[in-house]
Amino acid sequence: MATHSPLADLAQRLLGKAPGDLDEEERRVLAGIEAGTTVSRDAADVSDERATFGERLSDRVAKIGGSWGFIIAFTAVLIGWMLLNSDILVHFGRAFDPYPYIFLNLLLSTVAAIQAPVIMMSQNRQSAKDRLAASLDYETNLRAELDILRVHHKIDHLVLARLEAIEAKIDALAKTASPS
Repeated sequence: MATHSPLADLAQRLLGKAPGDLDEEERRVLAGIEAGTTVSRDAADVSDERATFGERLSDRVAKIGGSWGFIIAFTAVLIGWMLLNSDILVHFGRAFDPYPYIFLNLLLSTVAAIQAPVIMMSQNRQSAKDRLAASLDYETNLRAELDILRVHHKIDHLVLARLEAIEAKIDALAKTASPS
C-alpha cells in the first residue's frame, strides 16, 4: 500500500494538482502550510540578499546620479570650469581648455558613456525586484486563499456535524413522543 506525503495530499486537496504539476511558488506555499510557517517575505530584503557587488554599486550610482544634489553640484562644476577657462586662466595665459571646451566635452561624453549603462543596470535590477515582489505577492495571496478555503471546509464540517446531531436529537424526540 503506497502512502502519500502530506505535501501530495495538500496539493491534491487544496489545488487539485499532483505534486509534479506544482510550480515553485505553490510548492513553497504548501510546504509553509504543512510546516505551519508564514510565507510573507519582504521583496526588498530578498532582493538585497541576492544582489551582487556590481548590482549594489549600480544602485548607488543611479541613486546619486538621479538626485538634485548631483545635478546642482555638476552644474556648479561645469560653470566653474567654463569661468576658469574663459575668464580667470585666460588673463594669465594658462587656460588649459579654452572655448569651445573640447576637453570638457570629452569628459562629459565619458561620464555619459559610463553613467547610462550603470543606470540601465539599476533599472534592470529594479525590474527584477518588481518581478520578485509580484512572485512573493502571489505566494502570499495563494496562501491566504488556501487558508480561507481550509477554514470554509472546517466550518462546513462543523455545521454538518451539528446538523447531524440536531437531526439525531429530533429523531430521538420523535420516537419518544410517538405512541407505540
